[in-house]
Amino acid sequence: MYHRFNENKYPSTNIKIDVFKKQLELIEKNSIEIYNPSKFDNEFNDPKKDKKILITIDDAFSSFYDNAWPILKEKEIPFILFVSTEPVGKFGYMNWEQIKEVSDYDFAYIGNHSHTHEYLLDFSHDEFKKDIKKSINIFKEKLGYNPIFFSYPFGEYNLKQTEFIKNNFKYGFGQHSGVIDLTKNRFELPRFPINEKYGDLERFEFILKLFPIPYKSLKPRDKFISKDQNPPTVEIEFFKSQKNIRNINCFSNEGNKWRDSIMKFEENILKIDFREEFSFRRGRVNCSLKDENIWRWLGIQMSIEVD
Repeated sequence: MYHRFNENKYPSTNIKIDVFKKQLELIEKNSIEIYNPSKFDNEFNDPKKDKKILITIDDAFSSFYDNAWPILKEKEIPFILFVSTEPVGKFGYMNWEQIKEVSDYDFAYIGNHSHTHEYLLDFSHDEFKKDIKKSINIFKEKLGYNPIFFSYPFGEYNLKQTEFIKNNFKYGFGQHSGVIDLTKNRFELPRFPINEKYGDLERFEFILKLFPIPYKSLKPRDKFISKDQNPPTVEIEFFKSQKNIRNINCFSNEGNKWRDSIMKFEENILKIDFREEFSFRRGRVNCSLKDENIWRWLGIQMSIEVD
């Protein structure tokens, strides 16, 4: 997941264009296919285990059009560009003519990123539905269709919101790190955020080589954690056939400080407890697993009700 390109005053969402070029070279060097989103949709349920990369860009900043789009266009590299309809045409954002130009290429796909790009968890459910419906109508007016892909602003959502997205889109993407496989909820799909802090080439190559951690179920189902549920208990039920699963190591940011998680296995169910409440708006749990000669990764993001 990318946002800005060569906007160096925003390091938390920016990637320098020379680094981006080197990242693309690393993908090629590792002989990994960059996936066309049309295949992603058609083959999502295909059990093939070939590793592929899906490139996504959020927000449709002008810096994408000016700096990254010429590279992707020249090399015909597939991607999804997620657009929030309200800021389109404003300073620093692409306009509809540019978005339409990008969408006309068969390797470029547009995704819906809400209308306002506000913290949608602060909206009532009626306000949330109104926001998404407005974006859908604008997409239909400007592009002639509503995209099948949706990404949640800030990667935040609750269960009622994901159910609404399920009824209006085919896929929903979050901002929690991880690798997509058939066991992942297609309306809570993970993506590795890439920026100046987390986009150095050594980490990027490590990400390229990661595999998913499959699971049978994940609790809590609702990723919004109210004050009286904080801290929650996370339960991950694995398949009994999974090898080496007890080698898993998880760490979390409760108390706004990263540390090893308190983990307990009950048969094939991993329970993760926390020492204190999550104090930041986004609670995160990241799990890694050395599985023989490969590394696996699972990320969980919960949205926390705070004062």
